[in-house]
Amino acid sequence: MRRDDLSRVLRSVSPRTPDQLHALVRVMLGFDVPRVPRSPGGTAPFDYLRHAFFEDSSGPRDCVVWACRGGGKTQLGAIATLLDVLFKPGVQVRILAGSREQASHLYVAFRSMIEREPFADLLERPPTEHVTRLRSGSRVEALAQCEASVRGHRVHKIRCDEVELIDDAVWRAAQLVTRSTRCGGVPVRGAVEAMSTMHRPSGLMSRLIEEAQAGTRRLFRWNVLDVLERCPSDRECAACPLRASCQGRAKRGRGFVRYDDALAHFARMGRDDWHTEMLCDRPSERDRVYPMFDPLVHVREFDARTIIGPWLGGVDFGLRSPTAFLWAVHDEVNDVLHVVDEHVQRGLLAPAHISRVRAAPWPMPRWVGADPAGSNRNDQTGRSAIGCWREAGFTIRARRSDVAPGVAVVAARFMRADGTSGLVIHPRCRTLIRSLLGYHYRHDQPDAESPVKDGPDHACDALRYLVVNLDQRFATAAGAY
Repeated sequence: MRRDDLSRVLRSVSPRTPDQLHALVRVMLGFDVPRVPRSPGGTAPFDYLRHAFFEDSSGPRDCVVWACRGGGKTQLGAIATLLDVLFKPGVQVRILAGSREQASHLYVAFRSMIEREPFADLLERPPTEHVTRLRSGSRVEALAQCEASVRGHRVHKIRCDEVELIDDAVWRAAQLVTRSTRCGGVPVRGAVEAMSTMHRPSGLMSRLIEEAQAGTRRLFRWNVLDVLERCPSDRECAACPLRASCQGRAKRGRGFVRYDDALAHFARMGRDDWHTEMLCDRPSERDRVYPMFDPLVHVREFDARTIIGPWLGGVDFGLRSPTAFLWAVHDEVNDVLHVVDEHVQRGLLAPAHISRVRAAPWPMPRWVGADPAGSNRNDQTGRSAIGCWREAGFTIRARRSDVAPGVAVVAARFMRADGTSGLVIHPRCRTLIRSLLGYHYRHDQPDAESPVKDGPDHACDALRYLVVNLDQRFATAAGAY
């Protein structure tokens, strides 16, 4: 039987098991989706396809696909869309991306499949540049990236390609347009799917991955090793440029990315781009304020009460924005600052923060480094934040320092001249760790010296005030004579 004839038969029988789904995609579309992950902690591309198709899977329906360049994100999104319209009559799918051109990539991939001979008779009319309608009532449309375009829909599924480039306001609007109904007897749950590599340390994709790790979205992550074809047996691992990343895993590969293409990409890319775009193990370090901060080096368990040295603190004041307070103990013998714990909360007045800091199970700091702007009096209360803390018995140091020199002082703690670190952070300081990884400069202003104030700055500022007041012990002045 010809493939087209077999496809006509298969399109009328909905897969009931993952094995049936995998076989259907392989036979009907000629695409053998990898089912076994090859990278530690990764997922197989088929895991996403299974989640997207089977509506009765447990857990959240919203999902995030974090995958490498050329790793099949767009193709799999198109296949998932085809499966939806074939087996869920009346389903409404919308495709959104950072630009309509990018959205059209996924839409064109879908359209190229639905217009083939085995499926063309299902169309209500010839597809247009942005819309495909089926006789079953199903509809697929590529949306423009604007709030008006997104808000005007009530649909079952939104698939977002290259979500890293989608505007925040448009993304927020997209969260409110899905609905759950039955489509041809199939209960379809409303879902928003996000697909991208993670380029920016504090971009939309980074935030979505944090949400997925917190359990509110499903996370599917694969890198080039998970989709690499089987490495030829005559190639020796010892001489392979990919050996550090691959470690022999490609010898068991069953993917679709050509081995020679992966070698060419590796040769053309820098280390940062390779890890970001192809291994998907971190965002780009290009715009990070502290690229030398590495949780594997700087984050570890320790018993603070066994460290001999003064207890210190750092605080960044806020009201609508969070107030961040850090406890630390300074090992003066080895000159290592151990950050022990954190208090980060918004919406409280100074007395409430002071009460919570006092209630913590840590000694009273010898002094607390703070923002000098905290000495300004509040127009409503006539009191300053620093004044409130001093009245409560805290010794406040508020040395004036511009942001860039202060950042340099913290960076010097993370990586000293001899290659060692003078700064260790306890794993319980989750906000500080997350903030240090996400603290960034504007990506479109490569010469900017001030980091972006969009969330990660609060805990990072508290750390900066602490370190500046510890390490800049002598004021300097410039003048003429």
